[in-house]
Amino acid sequence: MPLPIHDVLGIFSDNLRTRKCVVPLSLGKVDAWAKGLDIPFGGETVLYTGQMYQLVPAINSMSAMMAKFENSWITRFFGIGRVLNRISNISWFMSGVDGKEQARYNSMLRNIAALLKTAGVEFGYLYGKELYSGALVYDVGLDDVFSEHAKRVYRVFKENGVKRVITVDPHTTNMLKSVYPKIIDGYDLITRSYLEILAEKEMKCVKQLHLELVAHDSCVYTRQEGIVDEPRRLLRAAGAVIHVPELSGRLTHCCGGPLESLFPGKAHEVARKRVVQLADCGKSIVTMCPICMANLRRAANNTLEIKDISEHLVNGYCEVD
Repeated sequence: MPLPIHDVLGIFSDNLRTRKCVVPLSLGKVDAWAKGLDIPFGGETVLYTGQMYQLVPAINSMSAMMAKFENSWITRFFGIGRVLNRISNISWFMSGVDGKEQARYNSMLRNIAALLKTAGVEFGYLYGKELYSGALVYDVGLDDVFSEHAKRVYRVFKENGVKRVITVDPHTTNMLKSVYPKIIDGYDLITRSYLEILAEKEMKCVKQLHLELVAHDSCVYTRQEGIVDEPRRLLRAAGAVIHVPELSGRLTHCCGGPLESLFPGKAHEVARKRVVQLADCGKSIVTMCPICMANLRRAANNTLEIKDISEHLVNGYCEVD
């Protein structure tokens, strides 16, 4: 039988209400990426991860587990699991994370911080006070719990004197830039993606990439926020040749991400279609979203090289040891 959507969504909403994240992470995992970077706490301008890069390895693991449970007799007991989860967090059982994978996603955040510093951008970070954006519960329509959480996130920013937010992924960007203002009275945070900021800085390339890359656009960046040209300009200025697949820009094909937690089989089917389209253009794929990267890597099964855009940009614009 299919996954019991009501119970799965119930676990997500219960976690967000009581533990402030759909898949609760330990404090050490949330800000481990920033260790040793000497980023000041807080300030009027902060880098906000929304915990997305940190969460993706756990979501990957959980999605793999969900795929095994889909159409299994075990789904009959998800209701009991939700009751137990209200008493004690059982998400760890569903989301064991490989240390190497977590380190790679953390390195992407370190890349972004390095790029901003190289561009001369001054910013702080809220460390343990930073909260998850709530993007997943918004995507699946849990409006009440999302609204409550969004106001909590906004309150943390205001209590710490934040006026400007630099975001690192499309989903978090969309939450703070377009969704929060619709549900929070008096919302006044200025939000921009780090890619928008870097593209404006006209950074000097320190090493030509000499790469041919196939660009997979994020649905959320392109269709919701109009961020299409900025990633391409940054890569081309660093010496990369950009190829675009059959569907790109505002017509980009989905990676399957919105379905991964509820319909893992269908999500994989969508991702496989996109992998075929990308492979027709080349073998080196660049993504702008950690969720896109995770889903496409899983569907490609090592047949393509798939990297986050920060992994290329840091090589082109930063002095790397």
